[in-house]
Amino acid sequence: MKRNSDGKIAVYLLFLVLGIGFGLIAGGEFMRRLSNGQFNNLFGAKSHSSDTLINTIPVQSSDTVQYTKGVQENILDTRRNAIVNATRKVAPCVVGIVVTQIQVVKNNYQTNDFFDFFFGPELMPRYREVESMGSGFIISNDGMILTNYHVVQNAAKLYVNFSDGRRIEGKIVGVDERSDLAVISVKGNGFKCVQFGNSRDVMIGEWAIAIGNPFLNFINDAHPTVTVGVVSALNRNFAPSEGVVYYQGMIQTDAAINPGNSGGPLVNALGEVIGINTFIFTGSNSNKGSIGIGFAIPIERARRVAEELITYGKRRQVWTGISVQDLNRSIALALDYESTDGVVIVSVQPGSPGEKAGLKPGDIIKKMGNRMIQTHADIDGFFLDYFVGDSVNLVIVRKSKQMKMNLILKEYAK
Repeated sequence: MKRNSDGKIAVYLLFLVLGIGFGLIAGGEFMRRLSNGQFNNLFGAKSHSSDTLINTIPVQSSDTVQYTKGVQENILDTRRNAIVNATRKVAPCVVGIVVTQIQVVKNNYQTNDFFDFFFGPELMPRYREVESMGSGFIISNDGMILTNYHVVQNAAKLYVNFSDGRRIEGKIVGVDERSDLAVISVKGNGFKCVQFGNSRDVMIGEWAIAIGNPFLNFINDAHPTVTVGVVSALNRNFAPSEGVVYYQGMIQTDAAINPGNSGGPLVNALGEVIGINTFIFTGSNSNKGSIGIGFAIPIERARRVAEELITYGKRRQVWTGISVQDLNRSIALALDYESTDGVVIVSVQPGSPGEKAGLKPGDIIKKMGNRMIQTHADIDGFFLDYFVGDSVNLVIVRKSKQMKMNLILKEYAK
């Protein structure tokens, strides 16, 4: 019995020693991992000591801060795009024009019985003041402003509203009804003026920015409105009709142009003026708003007209001294000409530019400059871009032979 009890004691001691050994090994490993911080998260989730909080707060490195700043700057750069820069460049040069017009009215619902009995309303016309508005832009530091003729037509008085809040009375320097352009001026110096582009370099599909003051009188705010589109087409020609002047070589855009925008600049993405917003196609008489079909006068023509108006107070009328008529089949056969395209010269005034160029009655004009001539309307529109002193290259047919001539335009003398 004693021997059995001694054996049990030995087994118990063996298990005790093994347990102590395993405990020492496990405890040592636990302390090693604790010292390496491998249990910080476990304790940090349960501990509220200051040391634990410091260990759990993420700290941004200088590289992370720099990266965040770079992203913000990139976003800002994408917002400050070419259109924004162009607008900031031109908008301070755009003005609102408020015009007081005197109109003759006939009101069937209001009469003056005494005067109507003796004179009749036709002999004693009645007048009223009508206020209209449009846009324009400064073209010189001394206060010269370019706009459309129809904006200032029949103006008895006009005021120019600047984006900085100033309101200055203006006066008309000169107008050219045929090209629908006018120059007005205000007193002062140091005005910021626009930068001109080259309308000959305009590309279909490039950005087009229309700037004007369609809400000037409605919200009493002279800051211009900006609309954006593209150049939809070039060299759009419109034959003259009732109420429409010669609009030739127009720039078409889908940037919204609304009433009050007339006379404002059409700008490219570089902030250069390439045209003057002039009229829109609305599709019907009942619709007065933009449907994305607007037209602008090319700035090359507008600049030259402005120079004429500032220098001479008018646009000098060019003189060729020739008279023409359209070709028909019988005239073409009589001249041994195989087409009805072109115009035939019927007379040449003695001493005129036409005579000095060598033109004669019976000559058929096929081409003037870069334009093919089909009817006399093509010639009328052609001279919108030519001025006194300009040289015009002609291609004519005389007795079945094609010839080239050079015509120097002079001022028409009444």
